[in-house]
Amino acid sequence: MSQPTACVLIIGNEILSGKTQDANLQFLAFELAKLGIRLEEARVVRDIPDAIVKALNECRAKYTYVFTTGSIGPTHDDITAECIALAFGVDLVLDPEAVELLKRGGRPLNEARLKMARVPRGAELVSNPVSNAPGFRIGNVFVFAGIPSIARAMFASAVPMLVKGSPILSAGVDVYLREGDFADALTEIQNSHAAVEIGSYPFNRDGRLGATLVVRGTDGPLIQRVVEKIVAAMTALGGETKTV
Repeated sequence: MSQPTACVLIIGNEILSGKTQDANLQFLAFELAKLGIRLEEARVVRDIPDAIVKALNECRAKYTYVFTTGSIGPTHDDITAECIALAFGVDLVLDPEAVELLKRGGRPLNEARLKMARVPRGAELVSNPVSNAPGFRIGNVFVFAGIPSIARAMFASAVPMLVKGSPILSAGVDVYLREGDFADALTEIQNSHAAVEIGSYPFNRDGRLGATLVVRGTDGPLIQRVVEKIVAAMTALGGETKTV
């Protein structure tokens, strides 16, 4: 089987306004890599139904999995569930199991709270041990809350539902050279090792310029050999290196 792929859709005007800083993308990227699922794309989408439906349909056709975060609460602008129902061409229905889960919160189930029990017909609930209001899965789409602690709990509940690949490993080295000084050598190494992905991430530490060079792939021994070649090439160029 080829390596599973994924896309994250971050839904919510608050992200695009700058009032809320997303904390879910980095978590999902790290955790998916451990499961051998390559995160290939992330999008931030406003709370506009047409935009959400369009992005969802594009991404679910392109990737093995789509993970959405945000906009599944009880207020008027929480529209993810209804948009996903539209994308799949199914009704949004009140799920009896979700209602029972919400009752555990001990608060009256008014219409606003019952909104969190409505899911697309045919969806499977994803447990939320933090606040009881569940996420859900339909097809290859997993729908999580935007609150980081809840999104993480939902992801843990969803892990058994995922088909996994070989874990994506990484190793890195800090080099105290400017990117323009080593770009050609690094390109030559990358071109000679297509099975790995090499990234260069520049930094300025205590007035010293350099870059962290990260090698990613699924073959641990190959990653180490590539790191050794990078160290040798950077040293030959007069750079100080430090494995990270």
